[in-house]
Amino acid sequence: MSITKIGPKHQITIPNELFRELGLEVGDYVEATVDGNAIRLIPKKLIPKDQAWFWTKEWQEGERKAQDDIAEGRLSGPFETPEDLLRHLHKK
Repeated sequence: MSITKIGPKHQITIPNELFRELGLEVGDYVEATVDGNAIRLIPKKLIPKDQAWFWTKEWQEGERKAQDDIAEGRLSGPFETPEDLLRHLHKK
């Protein structure tokens, strides 16, 4: 068990062994929540606003489907030329 002291600006220091165990880095974010009689800190990664589309439910479902297709060998190509790709697409 590690004990840390609350500083004058309500700051705490995360003990080094916990910091390393969680793979935290200086500048990382944590979410602070109350859990009964305890404070719980949950490491978080912030997503840039222009990247948020990638993390939507719909996009992630598409990513999972694509990964399933790749794992099952449902692929086309590679194609030697753009024309070969277009011929393949027109056959479908």
